[in-house]
Amino acid sequence: MKNEKFIKYLSWTATIMSIMMYVSYIPQILNNLSGSKGNPVQPLVAAINCALWVTYGLIKEDRDLPLAAANFPGIIFGIVTFWTAL
Repeated sequence: MKNEKFIKYLSWTATIMSIMMYVSYIPQILNNLSGSKGNPVQPLVAAINCALWVTYGLIKEDRDLPLAAANFPGIIFGIVTFWTAL
């Protein structure tokens, strides 16, 4: 019982941190839009990686919604960061 509670808190903490990691692309997007272009490779790879994890979380028999939710912002922010860096 104690371990299950720890796992639950750990999974939600990891989900929140994952979302924050991808939201942290916002300053890079703003820099890209102001003309200080960054490297587009890392955000593109992150977006692809996140798309794979979201797909995995949604199609496995016992769906893993926290995993999918944690990675979904990475698709959006990764693509936007990639696009603005071009």
